[in-house]
Amino acid sequence: MARTRHAVVIGGGIGGLTAAAALHLSGARVTVLERAPSLRPVGAAISLSPNALRALDVIGLGDEIRDLAAWQGDGGLRTPRGRWISRSDAEAAAARFGGPLVLLHRATLVDLLAAGLPPGTVRTGLAATLADPGDRDRPARVRTPDGELEADLVVAADGIHSAVRRTLFPGHPGPVYSGFTTWRLVIPLPGVEFASHETWGRGRIWGTHPLKDGRVYAYAAAVTPAGGHAADERAELLHRYGDWHQPVPALLAAARPEDVLRHDVHHLAEPLPACHRGRTALVGDAAHAMPPTLGQGGNQAIEDAVVLAHHQDDLAAYTAARLPRTTAITRQAVRVARLNMSRSRAVVAVRDTVIGALSRTGPALVLRGFDGIADWRPPQAPYASQRTRAGER
Repeated sequence: MARTRHAVVIGGGIGGLTAAAALHLSGARVTVLERAPSLRPVGAAISLSPNALRALDVIGLGDEIRDLAAWQGDGGLRTPRGRWISRSDAEAAAARFGGPLVLLHRATLVDLLAAGLPPGTVRTGLAATLADPGDRDRPARVRTPDGELEADLVVAADGIHSAVRRTLFPGHPGPVYSGFTTWRLVIPLPGVEFASHETWGRGRIWGTHPLKDGRVYAYAAAVTPAGGHAADERAELLHRYGDWHQPVPALLAAARPEDVLRHDVHHLAEPLPACHRGRTALVGDAAHAMPPTLGQGGNQAIEDAVVLAHHQDDLAAYTAARLPRTTAITRQAVRVARLNMSRSRAVVAVRDTVIGALSRTGPALVLRGFDGIADWRPPQAPYASQRTRAGER
């Protein structure tokens, strides 16, 4: 009788839990180690594009998420005074990429991923370190306060400041500051009508999007020195964005200081030499942290997870499948960040004019920037029916 493979996942975020679910469905015995006392993520939403939804189809969750999430795409890009630079079309995006772009709370996705795992799979409040990445002739070893675990495969999903990445590639310089910080909040905003939008100013952006449960997800980003924090982050947002178009002032009026999360943005400017070493593989931000300007950070972690499950017996194939793709997407996200976070009046004027002109020719030219990203398909067949056609909400 063949021995069941044991996979140890370090990190219980979206990438780690997706990997755990995909490996469990492949027949592996999985242990997830999360250092936080619970799996509850930060209070923010996640945008899932068609590529990630097709990856979630592989583990049977795609259709459920499509049902729970709000479709994105009807809205567009605005100036701080409210003028529309371009308008977007959800149906056109879904038709081009074979499915919708959706938005839901991160906690909802985490709960769905964790619910599909056997009881006892996830162990919280337990820090883990990689003691030995393993190789063909010996298992990997993960050290915890409760002792060591041997694994046929270790999945490092321990985030942007990954300790496992430093162990595997000690000569790599690690993440660099992207030049801007972000704020995020999810709150109810009853009685306020608005169209989903992202607004670009000089060195500042703001986005407001409705969730299906009636709450509103908003995010902001501004060019600022690293490490800054305000005593009251809501007041900081009022200072920076309080005179922007509605619904920004209304949303800030409804928010409490404790509703606002602030995080500096970092990315891996230098790609890793590989996404694995020995029996240990990196996924998500541990492998390819990127600015959020394409909305692909979590989406690429989900892709990583299902591709890793497919190539779990050949990690060189996993690296070959993921490293070129994630490197290219990271570089594109950095280029977009330079554009939408520019503080130059001249650059901003040209940027807005060009985007407006492209938008007037039709949605196809604007959407072209996501060709090769949102139309990706996983190597496995789905477990679900994939109700992805435009119009099936």
